[in-house]
Amino acid sequence: MADSFLKSFKNIIKKSKNGFIINAENIAYKDLNRIIRELVKNDKDHTYFSEDSGRSEIIEIQKVLGQRYIGDGIQENIKIVLKGTPGNDLAAFMDGPQIEIFGNAQDASGNTMNSGKIIIHGNAGDITGYSMRGGEIYVRNDVGYRSGIHMKSYREKFPVIVIGGRAGDFLGEYMAGGIVIVLGLNTNDFCRSNSFIFKKNEAVGNFVGTGMHGGVIYIYGDIFENKLGKEIIKSELEGSDKAVLEKYISNYFNYFSLHYNLDYNKFIKLEPYSKRPYGNLYAY
Repeated sequence: MADSFLKSFKNIIKKSKNGFIINAENIAYKDLNRIIRELVKNDKDHTYFSEDSGRSEIIEIQKVLGQRYIGDGIQENIKIVLKGTPGNDLAAFMDGPQIEIFGNAQDASGNTMNSGKIIIHGNAGDITGYSMRGGEIYVRNDVGYRSGIHMKSYREKFPVIVIGGRAGDFLGEYMAGGIVIVLGLNTNDFCRSNSFIFKKNEAVGNFVGTGMHGGVIYIYGDIFENKLGKEIIKSELEGSDKAVLEKYISNYFNYFSLHYNLDYNKFIKLEPYSKRPYGNLYAY
């Protein structure tokens, strides 16, 4: 920690057994993000961030309160633990780390994320997973509007979002690839969540899959046809679908120490009816 910038914040940075602990109280988001980057970059003796250590080192950040852009663009094999509520664009362009939030997350978590994992022990805001290209996001409870919008995949790389509770309007809007799973747990009553109201047994809002032209959405339970975007259809689950669901739902239960007896036959599968739903609107 010889870097002069880190020295100026030495009172809020402590070494721990597996990495570092940062007290983010009253720290501006620019300074906090630079601290994280400098810790990863400038640990010269590789005590904590050795590439051949065989384990993920940990940066624990306490008293997080709305700081934006945490974890953006980081490509190291580390784990970032956040205690509090991070701000917008958490883990944007992230490529490799695991971020675990003990609290809620604001908008655009996982924006254009390339790989890695985000585990949120609470709710997440709007456009969760916006333009994700890879990696996995697990949300213990609910997400806001337009989650999974513009998700995409390429060859063996595809993004996954698992939502334990409910999802707001326009879930999977313009989705081009990847997987979204909505479990709809605890939906047996009226509920106000993320500034909108769900009725009994509703796991998703309106306009699901609007403009969708790739990927797949799985929802536990049924959904009224009037909630679906015009570009998608319901399909029967196949054996490969159940294997996918079991893999990611098992991860979800493990991360949040939960157990539910889900009947996988009750999932519905939503797919686009065309890879080019708006083809007739263009001249080529």
